[in-house]
Amino acid sequence: MKRRSFTLALALLALFGLLSASHLLSKVQAQSDGSGDGKISKHRLHKDNDDDEDANADDAVGFNGNRETNRQRAGAPTQGGTTSTTKISYHNGPLIRTPVVYIIWYGNWNQANGSDTPAGQQIVRDFLSNIGGSPYFLINTSYSAGSFNITGSVIKGSETTNAYSNGTRLSDANIQTIVNSAITSGKLPYDANGVYFVLTSSDVSERSGFCTQYCGWHTAGTPSAGHIRYSFVGNANRCLSSCAAQTTSPNGNAGVDGMISVLAHELEEATSDPDLNAWYDASGAENADKCAWTFGHFQFQTSNGSWANMTLGSRNYLIQRNLYHNLNGDGKDYCMVDRTHN
Repeated sequence: MKRRSFTLALALLALFGLLSASHLLSKVQAQSDGSGDGKISKHRLHKDNDDDEDANADDAVGFNGNRETNRQRAGAPTQGGTTSTTKISYHNGPLIRTPVVYIIWYGNWNQANGSDTPAGQQIVRDFLSNIGGSPYFLINTSYSAGSFNITGSVIKGSETTNAYSNGTRLSDANIQTIVNSAITSGKLPYDANGVYFVLTSSDVSERSGFCTQYCGWHTAGTPSAGHIRYSFVGNANRCLSSCAAQTTSPNGNAGVDGMISVLAHELEEATSDPDLNAWYDASGAENADKCAWTFGHFQFQTSNGSWANMTLGSRNYLIQRNLYHNLNGDGKDYCMVDRTHN
């Protein structure tokens, strides 16, 4: 979810009565200076999804021209609509051809709560080891532009831990400090193609609105380490009703499974809009924003009764759809799980 010059834009829009609480973060934008500093793309809460008209159109003509009805199966997460969305466009900023994902495990990931655990960490590692080149992530190749050719691959980079160096109540600025420190201390390499994820255990809050306004975010900045692209995603176990689509999940860890769906959302946006000046629509929404909290029409139930919509490696996952740009060469954009499944 994009936020550019948030305070000034919010004040101006509120003055004219154009904001509703549910769209507070999804509709605010101002021009980017290309640095990413001070501008953050934040992924709204799960409970806010009902306000997204693009993602939830009912009984509509699908991307393949067939009549499809968004008839919800009992207990299944939101499928989402099948019509094209409002158009996304390219604003000449850089893209990341092949992102390298680095992880900072912040807090305590060896707790006895069944979620902040080494087994939970392994679920994330397995996801990152298999997302690259998958039919789902190949959607991002549709955002290749100019000299930037997005490959659809993802490289799983190295990881490190951070045991509360900035306490349990983090600010947006703390996240950049944590990433910068990991690089300058040599715990992680500097990588111009890197996306550095700060993944926090569920006892850690993010003061600007984790669990109350958003579930994760990405941005870019230029601290002492150099120009970096980075992201915050908290363990959804802190607020399952806001940041996870289900309380029983495919891998038996609803907090981490919910976290992975947000991580996927932020990773594809960081690939197609790494400096917040590349791909977004007239309202400031990036590709994954336009399909947020919708999971498509090809969901299936796993052995524990939870829902999933894709299998990567040996695991099932429930991952939010992404926007396929100009899917049929007709200039229209559709929320998809892969090229043929919406």
